[in-house]
Amino acid sequence: MDVPAIQAVPAELERATVDQARLGDQQALADLYDWYMPRVYRYMVARVGNAAEAEDLTEEVFLKMLGAIAGFRWKDVPFSSWMFRIAHNHVATHFRRNIQRGGPAAALSEEMVDWRDGPAATVEDRITLEEVRRAAQELPEAQREVIALRFAVGLSIAETAKALGKREGNVKALQHKAVAKLQKALLPPGSEPAVPAQMKRR
Repeated sequence: MDVPAIQAVPAELERATVDQARLGDQQALADLYDWYMPRVYRYMVARVGNAAEAEDLTEEVFLKMLGAIAGFRWKDVPFSSWMFRIAHNHVATHFRRNIQRGGPAAALSEEMVDWRDGPAATVEDRITLEEVRRAAQELPEAQREVIALRFAVGLSIAETAKALGKREGNVKALQHKAVAKLQKALLPPGSEPAVPAQMKRR
């Protein structure tokens, strides 16, 4: 499956489209699918490490969204955070079922967004994606989840916090620890890790 580029959608347009989708407008629902499918798919690939499985999970998330959107209320929650709360819950259920069946654990995949903007930025010339994948498997589940939402999907700290039901400070701490662990695992012995500017706490 070729992953379309993530579209930047003005907040006003997104809000109007969501409000129309809540009323059952088919074009609005199609627009939300077009806008969010690439982001949900990237998140799923980052979490499950398998393109075919990620595609199936993405479609299932959108079916859940279709069934729940009429009850969506803005309050203080961005639509993106609401959407990825659905995705987060769905992938958690998927992993629980996998564990019950003796299936594989989650892993980051080379099909994530461009790693030049991710945890491997400072060492990209000295490592392989396979090394990144192996290192990411060693992260605790909460740190893997934050890395997936922040850098595979591109959610902000605030959006990630709302999607996971955590405080922003907790998300920043998890991100900081995850990046530090990835860099420590990936840098050659004796090298000094340096956190890229876009991945520092903010």
